[in-house]
Amino acid sequence: MKIYTRTGDSGETALFDGQRVSKADLRVDAYGEVDELNAAVGAVLAEPLDDEIATMLQRVQRDLFALGGRLADPGRRIAGRVEKVGVGDADVRRLEQWIDALEIGLPPLRHFVLPGGSRPGALLHGARTVCRRAERRIVRLALDQEDAVILVYVNRLSDLLFVLARAVNHRAGVTETEW
Repeated sequence: MKIYTRTGDSGETALFDGQRVSKADLRVDAYGEVDELNAAVGAVLAEPLDDEIATMLQRVQRDLFALGGRLADPGRRIAGRVEKVGVGDADVRRLEQWIDALEIGLPPLRHFVLPGGSRPGALLHGARTVCRRAERRIVRLALDQEDAVILVYVNRLSDLLFVLARAVNHRAGVTETEW
């Protein structure tokens, strides 16, 4: 299989249901942002991290790949056949449990904090901003009730990335800069 197909040379791409759409289509833009978020998480994983946080981020990457696949499948052509394509309520609960567990070990948040700190912490803050941009793109899609969990997942993920940035900085002994 060749990497290049030439089918996108005119500015169009195919969704999983076979529909040809502009590469500027809202849906393509949304799953493109999710792909960028996944790459940002991958950049964090290239840094030295403790096993707990690395494991969380690896799972997030798998979720994001599935979420992008679901966004590229408006006709639910593959979603019914391939269980790993999509995220659900259990995935949102997992993120919430991680957030709650991480926050136990952090000083209470009394002010806004400026993004930064250690290199992995700063990269996590960057990933959080990409996550928020992806969320804004997904909102534009006006997803149906069946896919509403996608938006909930991405919203919660941005919260997790913020808490992970705080946790990484705290564990590294780096003081947060309050605003």
